[in-house]
Formats: sequence, structure tokens, C-alpha cells
Amino acid sequence: MSTLNPQQRQAIEHIHGPLLVLAGAGSGKTRVITEKIAHLIGRCRFDPRTVAALTFTNKAAREMQARLGALMPKGAAKGVRVSTFHSLGLTLVRAEHGLLGYKAGFTLFDAADAQALINELAGGRKQAPADTQPLISQWKSSLVEPEQALQAAEDDRQIAAARLYALYQRHLRAYNAVDFDDLIRLPTRLFQADSEALERWRNRLHYLLVDEYQDTNTAQYQLFKLLAGPRGAFTVVGDDDQSIYAWRGARPENLGQLRHDFPTLEMIKLEQNYRSHGHILQAANGLIERNARLFEKRLWSAYGPGDRVRVLACADGEAEAERVVAELLSHRIRFSRRLGDYAILYRSNHQARPFERVLRERNVAYRLSGGQSFFERSEVKDVIAYLRLLTNPDDDAAFLRIVNVPRRELGAATLEKLGAYAQGRRISLFQAAREIGLTGNLPERPGRLLRQFADWAENLARRAESEPPAALTRQLLADIDYSHWLQETHRERRQAEKRLRAVDDLINWMARLSSDDGGGKSFSEVVSHLGLMDILERRDDKPDSGRVHLMTLHAAKGLEFDHVFLVGVEEDTLPHRNSIAQDTLEEERRLLYVGITRARRSLTLTFARQRRLRGEAMDCEPSRFLEELPQDVLAWEGKPGTPAPAAETRQRGEGHLAALRDLLDAD
Repeated sequence: MSTLNPQQRQAIEHIHGPLLVLAGAGSGKTRVITEKIAHLIGRCRFDPRTVAALTFTNKAAREMQARLGALMPKGAAKGVRVSTFHSLGLTLVRAEHGLLGYKAGFTLFDAADAQALINELAGGRKQAPADTQPLISQWKSSLVEPEQALQAAEDDRQIAAARLYALYQRHLRAYNAVDFDDLIRLPTRLFQADSEALERWRNRLHYLLVDEYQDTNTAQYQLFKLLAGPRGAFTVVGDDDQSIYAWRGARPENLGQLRHDFPTLEMIKLEQNYRSHGHILQAANGLIERNARLFEKRLWSAYGPGDRVRVLACADGEAEAERVVAELLSHRIRFSRRLGDYAILYRSNHQARPFERVLRERNVAYRLSGGQSFFERSEVKDVIAYLRLLTNPDDDAAFLRIVNVPRRELGAATLEKLGAYAQGRRISLFQAAREIGLTGNLPERPGRLLRQFADWAENLARRAESEPPAALTRQLLADIDYSHWLQETHRERRQAEKRLRAVDDLINWMARLSSDDGGGKSFSEVVSHLGLMDILERRDDKPDSGRVHLMTLHAAKGLEFDHVFLVGVEEDTLPHRNSIAQDTLEEERRLLYVGITRARRSLTLTFARQRRLRGEAMDCEPSRFLEELPQDVLAWEGKPGTPAPAAETRQRGEGHLAALRDLLDAD
């Protein structure tokens, strides 16, 4: 407690009556919550079983639990509920299933189960309208029942969705099942209707603490308010400036609603930031002041001003990726930093693609969060499986993945017989497919198809010894007509084209690896290199591991990094075009605020003058938010109105890379 600032200490020691802690980014809110739990149990003698701390992710709950364990004597915190809202909801539904009209052992539907049931109820079509499930989830999170949804429906789409909602709920009951949203909705409805059940749980939960309170939706707020009751024995910690989840029902207005529902509410502001240098915080403060805010606050730091925030103009999206990676590697070499100290943040998942490509080409390990990584894509897995089989015919896993991709009329029964034969002979599946002895175990046609596949693959493997890896891979894909296979298996043309671009990226990367500049790797060496990069990407290292972090701004919330590159700060990207059209710029501004406040030591913002959209070059405008930042803390390079030819930008990036190579050679 001695290292706490006065506001933190005041928040911890306030236990009589409701309390709102308005905690700015990096102000130590998690510490305040865990120290307060320790204070309640250690000094105020609360029974640990009557204290509940709620948050929104399992990761946050685990971190809170770990900090609490380190803070208190062993076993002292046993019984404290540290969980997500939905985990508490599951406890409530399990305990009160009888009153809720469910049998013990009810089933919890995940999103896939829910979507499958909705599709079935939509009339057996392959898929219900894409927005049906999110709309039903939104209604449940707002405590809107099916009949209310139908009455309030404004168009045919909403009417159809509301009718599906009613059918969906009836079928869930019939299946003795609940979905994720029901875990909050059901206990809330129960407590609204059954005062005895509510009183029973109020007696079990004497003190409530809620983290990230600005992210609560209507149902979560109502459940919390019911459990808190007239005594208002609670502490909620939140920041309306970091509310970025309106698209999933979060209501920052719930912070203001507390004052109305709990008139004795006290508020304490945590404004001292323990993360970032001064110029970064000045940029964040200047930006967020443009929003209409529930509560005014201004972050400050004792760490000194630090470097100014850099703003880099790039010729296009490819130049942006080259420049950012070059800057990152140059900085890392000059200051002896770890790769894990760096993060590249962006508005949308698709923006990761050029950065992944450049990082792979430079053999820089990275970790992609909040999206599908390059090696997780099914089309990349398919191609690499083919390549693995050509270099190692004994790779049964690779054989099984691609023997029917594209379809070769080899059913499960055929593959089972092939497996049994291979096991009996103690040989690989590929070798078994070529043996004459297999013909006695299979009908003529599947046996012939297997031999044709094996002969074709063996011929390619021989050619791989002398032909360029990229050219051979293109021939392989042409032989199996893989592009047609992708178009057949994806209803949307854009989705198939996206997958084909990933395959092209892989082949182009292989070409560079086998070129003289890439070390002139042979076919087998290229395949081994791809396998190594795949393994490195899949390893679940700690957040401070030796990999650059790539993630969306939404995924970055709650994290912090020494050095942040925040890319694509352009109109229609950040702010997103949908937000501009819907006039919801304030949330986009909060999203940029969250990104800025992830940075500890340095922050670089980038924008491109042009980007390619469906093959066509489109001019880009720098984000309006760049002009809203206090200009005295910015270091511009390529301010709008000053030309920056593509050749000049690319030359600068190449110069950075050349300098890096010289440094590495010197080592």
C-alpha cells in the first residue's frame, strides 16, 4: 500500500457505499481492484466467499487471480469469485435451473451450434441471413424478448429475424439448452420476477467489484444492479474514453446511469499514467478532448516528455509495410531491443497482410492476434502439405490432408483400407498407394486413382531436384486445377480470390527464398524453411516473447508495448467508412485513443497516399484525426501538401534495409 498514490489509496479504502473509479489508461486499475480485494478480506474481515470480482475475458480474470494470489498469504483469498460476467451467469443458471424451467445437465450452445439451429429453422436453407444471429444476440443483450422484437421490427428483415428468434427460443427450451447470451439474460429475468431468489444471492455476494465497466451491456448492467441492491456495496472501475465495443452491445452510458440509480455514488479519478511518456499522453489527451465525454480527465506521467510522436507518409500500402518493418528492425538493432517490444496495430484484420509478407521475407518472427495468421489459412496448409509430401513421401499427415484436395473420388472406406494395408506392411500411405499388393484389397477404380496420384507426385518429386521451387509449385497447382477447386468450394468470388492471393504470396515468397538474394535455397530447403516459420508462428509464447506483435486496435486493448507502429491512419480506414456514414466518429476516436495509449516509449503513426483496392490504385486522404492531435508533440515526415514520390519512399526503405544488412554483417 505504501507505493500507491493518494487517489489509488482512497479508492481502496472506500468501502461504505457505491464507488466509481474513473481509471485512465495505464493508471493501475487492476492493481487497485486486487489491492481492494486484499483490503476487504485482510482488514475489513469480509468472508472471501462473499466477494466477487467480475471482468470480461478469461485472460483478464486469470491475471487478476494471479495478482491476488501473489498479494495475499497462501489460501487467504480462497473462495473469492474472480470470473467473467458469463462465468457468474453460468453459476447462477446451474444453481437456479429449476426455477428457470430447465432440467439439470442443460446444454450450452456455442456460436456454431446456435448458427446451425438458426439455419435449420430458416427453412433448411444452407444459411440464414448473415445478420440474423448477431441481431438475436443484440436483442438478448438488451433484454428484448421475441414478442417485443416483433412489435418493434421496422422492416421485413427485422420481422423475419424476430420470428426466427421466437422459433429459436422455443427450440432451445425443447432441447434443454441455453446459449451464451442466455447466461446473463436468464438470471436477470429470474431476479426481476423472483424476489426470494434475488435475496438469496444478495446474501451470498456482499461486495461486488467490476472491471472495464464501460463495456457492460444492458443485461449485464441490470444483473449487476439487481445483485448490488439498495446497499450498493460495490466498486466499479471504468473509463468512458476507452469504450470501443458498441458493436457488441457495450453502453458507456452505464457509467452515467450509476449516478441515477445509486444517488450516494462517490467518484474517484485515476489520472496518473504509469505507462507512457509525456508526448504520447499529450497526443492522447488532445485527441479525446474532441469527444463529448461523460467525465473529464487528463492523463499525466512522471516519466518526462520522451520522443515526439512520429507521423510518416508512405507512397502506398506496400511502401508502408516495407518502411515500418525497416524502421522497426533498424530501431531494434540500434537500441538492442527484443522483437517482442514492438507492436504493429491496425483498424481491420485485412491490413495485416502486407506486414506479414514483409516480416516473412525478412525472416522476422511475428505473432498475429485477433485474426487468422498466414499459416493457419486452409489454402496455405494445402499447398505446404503437397510440398511436404514431395520432399518426404513418408509424411502420412500431409498425404491425408491433400489426397482428396481437390476431390479424387477417394472415400473414407478406401482410405481406411489403404491405412490398414500400410499398417500391416509397416510402410507409409504413399508407398502403400504404389504397391501392386494393394489391388487385392481395393476395387479397381479407387486402386487405379491412388496409383495415378502416387505416380504423379513421384514424378514431381524427381523434377523438384532440378527445377525452381516456385515454378514447380505453380505447375503442381495447375495440374490439380487448384484455382478452380477454390472457386467451386467458395460461393463468394471475392473469398476465392482472397485465397488465391494468399497462394500467390506463398509462391512469390518461395521464389525469393530460392533466389540468390534469398540464399539460393533448394526445394527441400525452402520447404524446411516454411515448416520452421509455421512452427515458430504456432508456438504459444508469452506476450514478451521474441516476436513482433501484429493485432487490431480492438485486440490490443488492455495490452502495452514499448514501441508501437499504428498504421493506416487514413480516412475510410480510421475512421472507418461505416462510422463516417453512420456518424459514429466518437467511437472511432476512442479506438485511436486506445491505440495511442498502448505505447510506452515511442509511437509512430503512418498513412499511405495510395492503396490498391481490388487491383485498382485508389488515392487516400490522411485521417482527420491526425489534424486533431496537438501538432507540437508530432514530428511529421511527408505532411499533406508536400510531394513524396513512390520511388523516393521505396528508396528510403531500401536504404534502411541496406543499413541493417551492414550492421548484421558487421556482427
